[in-house]
Amino acid sequence: MKITAIKVWQVDLPLKEGRYNWSNGNFVEVFDSTVIAIETDAGISGYAECCPLGSAYLPSYAKGVRAGLSEIAPHLIGANPLALTDINQRMDRALRGHPYAKAPIDIACWDILGKATQQPVYMLLGGAMQDDVALYRAISQESPEQMAAKIEGYRNEGYTKFQLKVGGDANQDIERIHATRAVLKPSDILVADANTGWTRHEAARVVGAVRDLDVYIEQPCLTYEESVSIRRRTALPFVLDEVIDGPDMLVRGLAEDAMDVINLKISKVGGLTRARLMRDLCVASGIPMTIEDTWGGDITTATIAHLARSTSEEFCFSATDFNSYGTVTIAEGAPQRVNGRMTASDRPGLGITPDWDVLGSPVFFIS
Repeated sequence: MKITAIKVWQVDLPLKEGRYNWSNGNFVEVFDSTVIAIETDAGISGYAECCPLGSAYLPSYAKGVRAGLSEIAPHLIGANPLALTDINQRMDRALRGHPYAKAPIDIACWDILGKATQQPVYMLLGGAMQDDVALYRAISQESPEQMAAKIEGYRNEGYTKFQLKVGGDANQDIERIHATRAVLKPSDILVADANTGWTRHEAARVVGAVRDLDVYIEQPCLTYEESVSIRRRTALPFVLDEVIDGPDMLVRGLAEDAMDVINLKISKVGGLTRARLMRDLCVASGIPMTIEDTWGGDITTATIAHLARSTSEEFCFSATDFNSYGTVTIAEGAPQRVNGRMTASDRPGLGITPDWDVLGSPVFFIS
């Protein structure tokens, strides 16, 4: 089997709530997502999606996905999409770094592999370890009262895990954590996610002020070293996300006891091939994961669901249903939330079919 063409689309994904706010005043109202199709001489096509969380979150941005793909794609024409190691090595030779731009190529090749073998991707990633997976709901940064009210609403939709967007003013963040924990059941999970937004002294104040609450602290500071400094000052369970950007940082974090949980974002690390490696390292080391991505729609949600479903419940701390946040459906067959949970399709590959009427014409293609 050989790759004959790579096609690229751009699609806007407006939010149902109008705006998504996180640390230090950052926000997005319409997400800019990239969808790709890899076509082959066997008549099998694979699909994937990559959607960075704006340009101020990670070293990634929406136009960079498409620019990176334009650099990488010519080097993949004629390659075998089933040879995933070769595909990833070709991409690394063609473009240093920029794993997020390589991720949709890798994911689309997994989709092709599933279709070629008549297996859902979760089977190729190790098999079904769960029938369905628990989801978390991100609570956009607003006033403490507004965030508490939103949590109560989302609890009625079946969510029991909540990721609170903090990383703003430390005094208000303390109020946010107290107000939201107060409306939750004892069995509900609350994660205070600063998204690197606190300085070290602010983070130290916050963890001290909430030390008696049942709350996880996530990615308090910009750097790994600053965040680990805060971990040493608190007994609260600790999550790292932005700084765990590949297998090397994961190995370092494991060796230095830097976290209790990680957020494993598939596009951040370069796709399913490296995400599976990191997932397996976490399982071997006893570290649970929130399995997710930076953002996206139906195709990203399907990809998350396959990796999460192939991970045992013990180590799948939660997952994300990004397609429930937006107003646009871009693919048929994507997972849908039911009582705060979702599952991956049993159809071959990712189990999705892009909606070509919504996507329109490709912005470019390489053949």
